[in-house]
Amino acid sequence: MSTQIQTNFKRYEKKFFLTREQYRLFLKKIDSFVKADAFPHYTICNLYYDTDNFALIRASIEKPVYKEKMRVRSYGTPTESDKVFVELKKKYEGVVYKRRVTTPPAFVEPLLSGFRRGDENPQISKELAYFNRFYRLQPKAFIAYDRQAFQGIENKELRITFDTKLRYRLENLDLRNGDYGEPILNDDEDKILMEIKIPGTCPLWLSRILSELKIHSSSFSKYGTCYKEHILKNNTKLFAKEMRYSA
Repeated sequence: MSTQIQTNFKRYEKKFFLTREQYRLFLKKIDSFVKADAFPHYTICNLYYDTDNFALIRASIEKPVYKEKMRVRSYGTPTESDKVFVELKKKYEGVVYKRRVTTPPAFVEPLLSGFRRGDENPQISKELAYFNRFYRLQPKAFIAYDRQAFQGIENKELRITFDTKLRYRLENLDLRNGDYGEPILNDDEDKILMEIKIPGTCPLWLSRILSELKIHSSSFSKYGTCYKEHILKNNTKLFAKEMRYSA
């Protein structure tokens, strides 16, 4: 979250699972290198869009060189007068590219259908509408989590975030319906998901701390895990199709 809305991102993003003890020690060691973000604690709510047969996330979990997804994001539960982020996120050879616009919740579907009223960034809106139309997307999963955020003191583009209480729901797929949901991870209370976001190489001090604490990167996707552990397992027809697809 920022006081100035950024519409384009290009950066590396690495994820790590920390134990409570690793989290405590890590915060202590990075204290002199980072400061709390302008909004240090908040809840992120996401609506992930996909095809009827979940083609986007099925392709993503195969770990291709290039992958893409679309979501609508809010910080907390939005009201009718708030704005949400409509985002197109792509990853190519480890680099994350994200383009987004903001709009009131009620205008998300019109925007994705190509209707633009008072458009702040027509080019990105056109890309979102085309992506939505090409894949015939629809909301498929709600995912929320509570986040603690820091930014670098010397390098302000460095961001380190910690996510807890990862939760999902597959019904009432509207951000305005609240941030409730079931746990994505069975052992959610014992794990903290850390993300390091930076436009270039990892600072030496950060690499050293990660090595000292034996913290290793993890290939983890919130939506991907939700799909594999909950959507797929609870849908026998979809599971049968996935088995044929994998074979």
